[in-house]
Amino acid sequence: MVQTPAKPLTLSEFLDLPETEPASEYIDGRIIQKPMPQGEHSAIQTELVPAINLVVKPKQIARAFCELRCTFGVGVARRRHRSIVPDISVFMWDRIPRKDNGGVANVFSIAPDWTIEILFPDQSQTKVTKNITQMGWLIDPKEQSVFVYLPDKPTTFYEEPGTQLPMPEFAKDFSLTVEGLFSWLLE
Repeated sequence: MVQTPAKPLTLSEFLDLPETEPASEYIDGRIIQKPMPQGEHSAIQTELVPAINLVVKPKQIARAFCELRCTFGVGVARRRHRSIVPDISVFMWDRIPRKDNGGVANVFSIAPDWTIEILFPDQSQTKVTKNITQMGWLIDPKEQSVFVYLPDKPTTFYEEPGTQLPMPEFAKDFSLTVEGLFSWLLE
């Protein structure tokens, strides 16, 4: 749902608003509330985060997070500020914001290194792809397909069951096929 305030809000004003359930995002000066998660979305998200972390976290390469607010500006223009809550955000280990004691910080003021979004029924693919900042996957459970977005490369589409999905370089040891991804919907 797109919420149109009486006057356009700045990113700072948006961040001062109370959190909504489900989360609202600030994209290109607009406030958009995410849909409430449903079964297919939840099943894929619940399985994918630990599968990624099993490979990248022990070696302190990267870490995957669920529903993490990432707030950042790509330049000074209001239209380039974002505060998004991707379904899955993956950050390289040395980019994870930390507290003084080394623990994970609460505020992430940077874009993820790998953004994974899971499409809801009747959700706009265009809106969801606006959350992808560097490398990203857009998973479509209904079509059992994955769109992969890479910097400076054409978008690729994967639907053949045995096809290996491309990974970011830092997660090259993580392996997943299209069939493996969607098999989590059958358990």
